[in-house]
Amino acid sequence: MVQPDESALMPPLWHENFDALMPHNPNKDEKSRIGYFVDWLSLTGRSWLTPDLPDYLHYLLYERTKTDLNTGDVIPAPLSPTTANVHLATIRGRYKDLLSSNAVREWLYQQAAHLPTLAERKAFVDEILVRIQNDTHPTSAMAQVIIKMDVADSEHLRLRPSQVRTLLRQPNINTLLGVRDVALIAVLACTGVREAELVAIEVDDLRQTLGGEVALRVKEGKNHKQRLVPYGLLAWCLDYVDVWLMKAGITEGAVFRGILKNDKTVRKTPLTVRAVNQIMNKYPLWIDGEARVVNPHDLRRTYARNAYEFGMDLERIRQNLGHESLQTTQTYIGTLDVSQRRPPRMFQPPYAVKGGMFTVRDADEDE
Repeated sequence: MVQPDESALMPPLWHENFDALMPHNPNKDEKSRIGYFVDWLSLTGRSWLTPDLPDYLHYLLYERTKTDLNTGDVIPAPLSPTTANVHLATIRGRYKDLLSSNAVREWLYQQAAHLPTLAERKAFVDEILVRIQNDTHPTSAMAQVIIKMDVADSEHLRLRPSQVRTLLRQPNINTLLGVRDVALIAVLACTGVREAELVAIEVDDLRQTLGGEVALRVKEGKNHKQRLVPYGLLAWCLDYVDVWLMKAGITEGAVFRGILKNDKTVRKTPLTVRAVNQIMNKYPLWIDGEARVVNPHDLRRTYARNAYEFGMDLERIRQNLGHESLQTTQTYIGTLDVSQRRPPRMFQPPYAVKGGMFTVRDADEDE
């Protein structure tokens, strides 16, 4: 078997890895993921003909870095196993296209033109293609993703009613900024809308009706679906919004807007999703002995959990949140009836522990 001379395999048209691997009209994700891979090939002195995805996976998980745009420092930037697998899938898809291309096979035959017989040229080409297939096969590189059957309470915040009240008392309501922020937090907590849905709310969305009930209109939720969220006994959040609208002089258009530093001038444009998260960052809560930032999605989970605990059924919660399935809604509510999973006293301890010492338990203590 003739082994390919990799030093002689740089193509006349695809002399750079970028030229060979990047599609003619890549979408944003393809351009980013394949671009990262091309950079790695250059960094390690590899050709696109020797992809070695197992080695690239190790780089993504443990060695990848990026440049901090603010400081210029090179900092570690490893990817999660899930994200790394997505990157690898994009690269495999590109190699699959290349390997099925007659143009690539023809080009490889051109590189083997120096070999004396057709059989040797074919062996040369087949060897390269087989090696690429081996290096890019899904079984050759796949990050292990741990599937969590349960999520600890500490990983997501679901506030109790008293904590929601404490959060709402944090903004300084003697300032225009504070009035806006308390109204914003109230709407998030009382409707469970996503932050992107919040910033899209306009004045005429606030008081729609559904079956005679006052409801918030979400004009375009996830997957381009419109829905109405009844306020019910949480309609008091509208009083907070009305105070904000009055003080801000807003009668139409976007409800939640930015404010200039003079605390008097309100912008005409709506807040961005990033701005909403920055607002929430200003009001951490002291929970279990540490300061915790409550993000907008935490308030969405808070809405789901408290609605359930106060007697609202899952299907109605799902409709209000705009979820496709009840399973998704259940993940927002979190672990329920955990006391039913607490095991009974199935085994009796043979020893008691006192003062750091074992002592034998009396037999009648087991009765």
